[in-house]
Amino acid sequence: MTKARQAVLDILMCAEEPLSAAAVQSASGNTFDPATIYRTLHYLEQKGRAESFVLHCREHGTERYYTAAGEGETHHHWFHCEHCHRFVDLGSCGICGILGEYEKSRDIEIRSHIMYLTGICSTCKRKYLQNR
Repeated sequence: MTKARQAVLDILMCAEEPLSAAAVQSASGNTFDPATIYRTLHYLEQKGRAESFVLHCREHGTERYYTAAGEGETHHHWFHCEHCHRFVDLGSCGICGILGEYEKSRDIEIRSHIMYLTGICSTCKRKYLQNR
């Protein structure tokens, strides 16, 4: 694995929340140019070492976010706060069993899914209620 690929993978593995390509570049100390970061993220995703999703945020626009793909573990789902732009890890996927029921009842095969929830986190909710 190249130096850039390993560095980006290490950044994703240590991250506590999904990261945009710009955040990955910043976390690398701007060691790699944006094109290298994007190519590397694409490579890691194609090899099953990273996952991504696109999120539209009213404050920050539309952005693709990346996480490390867990080896042998289920993927995680995320909550995104519309006010502070913080992500909260909702833990391992709990809907895979439910999806199995959809597969049987509709005679389909689900190969992957992406889920994130948006709203207001507890901290922002308290601030919002105090300012009313």
